[in-house]
Amino acid sequence: MRRFLIALAIAVTTVPGVLAAQQPEFLQPYGAPTRPFSPAVKVGNTLYLAGQVGTAANAGGSTVVPGGIEAETKQVMENIKDVLSKTGSDMDHVVKCTVFMADMKEWDAMNVVYRTYFKANKYPARSAFGSTGLALNARVEIECIATVK
Repeated sequence: MRRFLIALAIAVTTVPGVLAAQQPEFLQPYGAPTRPFSPAVKVGNTLYLAGQVGTAANAGGSTVVPGGIEAETKQVMENIKDVLSKTGSDMDHVVKCTVFMADMKEWDAMNVVYRTYFKANKYPARSAFGSTGLALNARVEIECIATVK
């Protein structure tokens, strides 16, 4: 077994391109970042999306859309869809989401909107957490992991 592991280590470190496919690619679909994070990072066939809050591009990305948790969730999901489309994926390829909420009492209302972005019975794995505060005083933030299509 030890010889096998040593041989494997030598092969992985000496075969050109074996590790290159696993190097992270920091994607900037909207141009140079204005904040210290990438909208998406691609590693192999996997996309890791930064958390999205309900800001709209027409508001300069610095103000959360009005209308409460439903409007914010819709904008969050539209933002996720946009990042995915610009980085080689789509909602059908989302495998995991993490939801951060300012008030877990709004969880049911968030779910009403969230579920419409996925095919019935093909929902990604998901976790949800209550928070004491989100960026820009948002009610909800969602991050996702997807595969490239």
